Amino acid sequence: MWTTLAKPLLAAGLGLALTASVAAQPASASTGDADRAVASYSALTAYFGTDKGLFLESYPNPSTNNPYSYVWPYSQATIGALNLAGIPGLGRRFAGEADKRLANYAPYWNAGTTPPGYDSYVRPPLGQGGDKFYDDNEWIALSLIQNFKRTGDWRSLSRAEQIFQLVTFGWDTDTSHPCPGGVYWTQAPWSQDRNTVSNGPGAEVGLHLYLLTGKRSYLEWAKRMYDWTNGCLLAPNGLYWDHIDLAGKIEKTQWSYNQGVMLGASTLLYLATHDPAYLKNAQSIAAAALKFYGDFTGQPSEFNSIFFKNLLILDAVRHDPAYRAAMAAYAEKVWNTDRDPATGLFRFDGDKPVTLLQQGSMVQTYALLAWPRGSYLKLA
Repeated sequence: MWTTLAKPLLAAGLGLALTASVAAQPASASTGDADRAVASYSALTAYFGTDKGLFLESYPNPSTNNPYSYVWPYSQATIGALNLAGIPGLGRRFAGEADKRLANYAPYWNAGTTPPGYDSYVRPPLGQGGDKFYDDNEWIALSLIQNFKRTGDWRSLSRAEQIFQLVTFGWDTDTSHPCPGGVYWTQAPWSQDRNTVSNGPGAEVGLHLYLLTGKRSYLEWAKRMYDWTNGCLLAPNGLYWDHIDLAGKIEKTQWSYNQGVMLGASTLLYLATHDPAYLKNAQSIAAAALKFYGDFTGQPSEFNSIFFKNLLILDAVRHDPAYRAAMAAYAEKVWNTDRDPATGLFRFDGDKPVTLLQQGSMVQTYALLAWPRGSYLKLA
């Protein structure tokens, strides 16, 4: 088993001080969540690592044109490392790894646009860059805020504030549009959708920044994004639809991450304003989602990790044992049914390549299950 993992790790030249062989060892149902998180991340670095400190998009990686991952999966792998760094007793071991992952956002940064922000793909000389997606930038901002809470690194907070300027730049200002307002999903010309996932996490970024800095404009913008989403994409069942286009057509799929960002925004609004209506709304979304999704295996793992993180933020404010129990049950099932014990990789799609996005999402989930409840408000 060690040989299986060592070859890609050595080929990548990473030299990580992680015990990669752990990922290759079958684990019993009694394996601790921290051990599962470490094993899953070890497999991630072994199979997805490159000599540039970046990651592959998938394993095996069929693309010769794009030898590195897009920024969305890279951000989720980075959050996995941050979550590992927050586990009591493991934090020092993974602090350097988290710092490395954060530093390697740099090849995606595009300082040549107004406002600047992260492109969807690495820029020259490693790649040709890509369109800017507002949700991509919001995930990165949230990871930087979590890093600030962990380390007090003001550079992380400053970059998160800079990203929020990009997010507000993406606000729809044309009052002739159906349901005017909302942050667009992307700057790409091929889409004019305004999404729950570009407004919910945008509101979360603004609220975290308000709680950390006290700047009123962050709260005002966050409430604007939150109110727009509730006015335009809230479904009768208490959950959120995906997006609305400029023709007024609503895409009514209800993904788990959309519920997560809105219950998270509701919780943060309660912390920012002390208005109990926001807390009640967060609890209502959580209850509706737990009922609607069942065991959550019908949703992509990368969406579930975002939902569960936000559920833990709510649990920090109003404890409900059902929250962590649902997360733990999902994680247990995935470990036993979707993980390849020979590699430590999660195979949700049969013989198709394993994606960095999926692997990173499971690192996040197992790592957070190892966090004490008293630390949940350090999440972002």
